[in-house]
Amino acid sequence: MGLTADICDDFKEEVVLADPLFIPFGKNVSFYGPVHTVKVFEDNVLVKQALESLPEGSVLVVDGGGSERCALMGDNLAAIAEERNLAGVILNACIRDSREINEMPVGIHALGTNPFKSIKKGEGSSDITLRFANAEWRPGMWAYADEDGILLAEEKLSLK
Repeated sequence: MGLTADICDDFKEEVVLADPLFIPFGKNVSFYGPVHTVKVFEDNVLVKQALESLPEGSVLVVDGGGSERCALMGDNLAAIAEERNLAGVILNACIRDSREINEMPVGIHALGTNPFKSIKKGEGSSDITLRFANAEWRPGMWAYADEDGILLAEEKLSLK
């Protein structure tokens, strides 16, 4: 069984399932870690800043407003996540450079792909509670993701 299936079997009452909107990209389809949040709209400056500063093992959760009109992450930002050993990235938005990202040892779950790049104004917020995919994403929660879905828990679960 997979990560999220095992968690649902053992911790059903302690997790929330995000709506199944996300497509996994990168070689690390399965990942988990503490949540750090960014809220932006078609602007990826704060996404890059977060990738460059979050602790190793973190899961960056980005609420891009569900926009599919541009990408908030491409292979250059994915390379930062790889170099800094982040656990993964969950984007309520799109990526680009998917062929390159799918060859990288990173875990990214996004709404899809779009070849257009985002704007660079630096607008948005960090370390706030986000609400999308019928879930609440708070800094410090734990996210567990694989090809079966994305789960959220209040704290780190003791996996067998």
